[in-house]
Amino acid sequence: MNVSEALACAGQLVESSDSAELDVELLLCHILEKDRTFLFIHRDYQLTEIHQSQFEQLLQRRLQGEPIAHLTGSRGFWTLDLDVNPTTLIPRPDTECLVEKALELIPHSVARVLDLGTGTGAIALALASECPAWQLVAVDRVTEAAALAEQNRQRLGLDNVAVVKGSWFEPVEGLFEMIVSNPPYIDPLDPHLEQGDLRFEPMSALVAADNGLADIRQIATQAREFLVTGGKLLFEHGYDQAAAVQALLAELDYTGIASDQDYGGNDRITWATWDKEKTSNAE
Repeated sequence: MNVSEALACAGQLVESSDSAELDVELLLCHILEKDRTFLFIHRDYQLTEIHQSQFEQLLQRRLQGEPIAHLTGSRGFWTLDLDVNPTTLIPRPDTECLVEKALELIPHSVARVLDLGTGTGAIALALASECPAWQLVAVDRVTEAAALAEQNRQRLGLDNVAVVKGSWFEPVEGLFEMIVSNPPYIDPLDPHLEQGDLRFEPMSALVAADNGLADIRQIATQAREFLVTGGKLLFEHGYDQAAAVQALLAELDYTGIASDQDYGGNDRITWATWDKEKTSNAE
């Protein structure tokens, strides 16, 4: 089997993947340890028997719906290449919108930022790579997820991030200019949980009670004790939850509440400001 013949195997995936050609390219790049340019230039390159066997095994696993990121052990996010495993969520391109907004909301060269439910470390590490003078704390309650985030941090050499294990604010001390989170926000009864990559990701990182809002409410409630005056709270949430998240934040006396869209045009992120002085005066 040569590269051209292997690429033609994308036809087997068209009914199970909406990115069949890219899937096959990524599998080949992973096996051959080459980039995609190599595949386009060297169409006649012959796969060894070992490479062909590895490719066919991975292709079969992809046919069963297993995510490409789990098959290759990595996923690109922002400008970073992150190690990925089944213990946490696979970073999504839409989460880059949260990174973009965080950089816009806190233009200071120096800031202390908290990332809750960090998973692979994607958000914290992306922010750290853009803002070397920021100090970031990345928290995850799952031991394996925290270890994965630390593994990514070390490999990328981002010394301005501290990865700690714990549930939300439990291991955290001090005040922050910004708190960001991509928490579980899917309703446990949502049918999307039985589709696509979600079938292979941990439910604890996906679902939350109260129509998916329980963890967002808990974070927003407790965040008021950890934000400086004028500090920002920024969430990723479900495509249909913006109004509910805005109402929740207003109920908790946040100000400057607004939402923005992801790359697909869905309301995906909501942020707000915590003004301790204004709240104290109102009381």
